[in-house]
Amino acid sequence: MTVRRERERAGAARQGGSASTRTHTAELDRELAWLTRALEVRLHAHFADEPAELPPPPILQEAGSAYARTVADLRLDATERLVLVLALAPHLRPELLDVLFVQNKGLGRDFSEFGGWRGGNHKGFLPTGETAAFVAAGGDLDARVATLSMFRPEHPFASEDLVRLEAVGAYEPELGGALTVPADSVERLATGLRRKPNFSPDFPAKLLTTRLSWRDLVVPPETAAELEHIKAWVRHERRILDGWGLGRALKPGYRCLFYGPPGTGKTLTAALLGQELGLDVYRVDLSLIVSKYIGETEKNLGRVFDRAAHRDWLLFFDEADALFGKRTQTQSSNDRFANQEIAYLLQRVEDLPGVVILATNLKSNIDDAFARRFQSLVHFPMPDAEQRLSLWRGALGDKVRLGGDVRLEELAEQVELAGGGVINVVRHAAIAALNDGRELIAATDLMAGVAKEMRKQGRTL
Repeated sequence: MTVRRERERAGAARQGGSASTRTHTAELDRELAWLTRALEVRLHAHFADEPAELPPPPILQEAGSAYARTVADLRLDATERLVLVLALAPHLRPELLDVLFVQNKGLGRDFSEFGGWRGGNHKGFLPTGETAAFVAAGGDLDARVATLSMFRPEHPFASEDLVRLEAVGAYEPELGGALTVPADSVERLATGLRRKPNFSPDFPAKLLTTRLSWRDLVVPPETAAELEHIKAWVRHERRILDGWGLGRALKPGYRCLFYGPPGTGKTLTAALLGQELGLDVYRVDLSLIVSKYIGETEKNLGRVFDRAAHRDWLLFFDEADALFGKRTQTQSSNDRFANQEIAYLLQRVEDLPGVVILATNLKSNIDDAFARRFQSLVHFPMPDAEQRLSLWRGALGDKVRLGGDVRLEELAEQVELAGGGVINVVRHAAIAALNDGRELIAATDLMAGVAKEMRKQGRTL
């Protein structure tokens, strides 16, 4: 099951073409009832010390449900379905797992073979890999070993980010990790729609959108040609890698560097690319990523990359030289750790199967090892006079009334500003005009805004 297909289905749902929530939950209801019976059989057999024959899974009836599509697309067998619905149970019917709270009276503690862990706020039983092994395999060692294969990277649980077996401490058994389902996967299986992650310390990235269009982006032809190349790759990637067989030599995904002075359209371009290609654009907040503590930066960034690896996202790193800067000569332990950090980031960027855009004001600040691995280096230069005139006209639009003394051609010729600076000047001029009780913008309003913008940049007219 591809994420792109999910996105198409979600789009149909928003337009009224989706099944009702009941269609999705009805299938889950039957699966949870099956899990209840399987637990009863497994527990009875465990305490009676006799073989167990688990009930067969229900026949999937709701062809339009997200759960049925997932099972069919991923070709999940009965055991895999059992583990999936076990991981979903705390989210959908938490009381179902309370039977596993039973105590081992002989030892005065929980049964270790049942696994489980306690959350902070959740009062119910939370499953672990041990719980999955117990329900799926019981005391059958061969079946228990087979359960481990469900948590390997090549299994659909991992490749589709559907079920996770969280990491455990050093020297602890792997199956002791928490068995979890990402919140957006829970919502998708229950409603047919995938939730967009919220910005938080655990996910330090914000969804980047824009109300502007390509008509508002003013760039030279060379830059526009590079952007068309990026769009073409996203549209034809599967055909190039699979249809033409170039996947043997080419890695999936696309990595590019946007460089140029502030305000020249790098962030807007990232948002427009996502808008046209149907990709969610996430702008990574470097203030929450970079940490002075050894290993924390990699961990913070790893959370973003782990989520992005299973989604049709475009990751955008603004002012990326703060994170992807040049490596230094190793003169201290701090230098060594910093270089290791950059090497880690380089590997994660290169392995991501999606689109990654790094933006910087100075190309020379980016480590050469990154530059060699970019498929495109896209330059956003300062606009010339003709382009600046287009920027002024686009920023002011058709509804703004201008005073008779406003000469946009002269302003564009005399004042060297990028698009971001032009927007700031227009904002200042609009406020000044309305504060003065006027319904039109005069040349003095624009020139006062220009002077203010120049001072911000340490320049003079």
